[in-house]
Amino acid sequence: MSTWGGPVDVILTGGRVVTPGGVLENGWVSVRDGRIAAVGEGVAPDGPVNDVSGCTIVPGFVDIHCHGGGGDAFTSPDPAKVRRAASAHRKHGTTTLLASLVSRPVPELADQVSALAELTQEGVVAGIHLEGPFLSAARCGAHDPAILCPPEQTSVTKLLDAGKGTVRMITIAPELEGAVQAVRQLVDNNVLAAIGHTDATEAQVRPAVDAGASVATHLFNGMRPLHHREPGPIGALLDDDRVTVELICDLVHLHPTAVRLAARHAGRKRTILITDAIAAAGVGDGVYDVGGLEVRVVDGVPTLAGGAALAGSTLTMDVAFRNAVNSCGLTLMEAVYATSTRGAELLGLDTGKLQPGCAADIVVLDAELKPRDVMVRGEWVKD
Repeated sequence: MSTWGGPVDVILTGGRVVTPGGVLENGWVSVRDGRIAAVGEGVAPDGPVNDVSGCTIVPGFVDIHCHGGGGDAFTSPDPAKVRRAASAHRKHGTTTLLASLVSRPVPELADQVSALAELTQEGVVAGIHLEGPFLSAARCGAHDPAILCPPEQTSVTKLLDAGKGTVRMITIAPELEGAVQAVRQLVDNNVLAAIGHTDATEAQVRPAVDAGASVATHLFNGMRPLHHREPGPIGALLDDDRVTVELICDLVHLHPTAVRLAARHAGRKRTILITDAIAAAGVGDGVYDVGGLEVRVVDGVPTLAGGAALAGSTLTMDVAFRNAVNSCGLTLMEAVYATSTRGAELLGLDTGKLQPGCAADIVVLDAELKPRDVMVRGEWVKD
């Protein structure tokens, strides 16, 4: 995907604009110098106009948990493949994403982090998310259990040092030895500590949250199930106002009712939709490698070869947005917050909202809520 050659000054007018304050049915968005200059309703100001009547204008999607797409994974040592993976999601409206890495031995993972650090500095991705290797073997999902290990301080330090400030989030199972200390170490280094792939009891989760863990990695999936006499990680994380909960809204990992229940309880300030996408996203069925494990994608659903365990998804954020609205009962404002605003807030970025001063990351959705046009930092993107 390439740009048209630089930022444009334009006024998008005539569409439905979803702002933090409400939905403007006959709204307009003015873009100048790569930023949103003004947002309003009714008659637009004078200037170069792009008529988007019949469309819905939302901020660019922010995906904080994505492993790849377009046939390529973020684990690739080839920068061109990483760029293609990011580009594959950009055409679906994801203007900001974290490159998620699966469990590997710490030295190998450090090399992957180091390579991605350079691409983060170039702006290809917004940072790095390590989904492992500090996970529970009992809830490992598509992670090789032979590689998993406790979050020793030296291992965490090695990975953070390799990232040179680009590691933004690490997922940890709180029941592992040293987990609470590792959470404190991450928080002290301005890294989001996430809880996931865990067989913990509620009592084991609480100390990690008290230490600063603030994200639930794909709530429900890769976790001890919710039980009315032992709420486990699902109950502990969903019911804690300090924790933002990730939800994979592909309608495979979670039933629409589960999405709706979680989103209603957590509220829009604590709900975030993710893809957990692998290289197969945007490509199709076939056989793929995920962290050294063979994954087969059939009818768009990835599972470990020889088993039924889900291994990521083929989801893109535009589909997650449509599913949230059309199948799960979220309002447009709730869906925008879950697919854009909350992710930007977690990462401390100047995007995710259609309001003056924010970066002009914009998706124009057609009447079916499918992306018609995508703008990144004021530049239109094309195939």
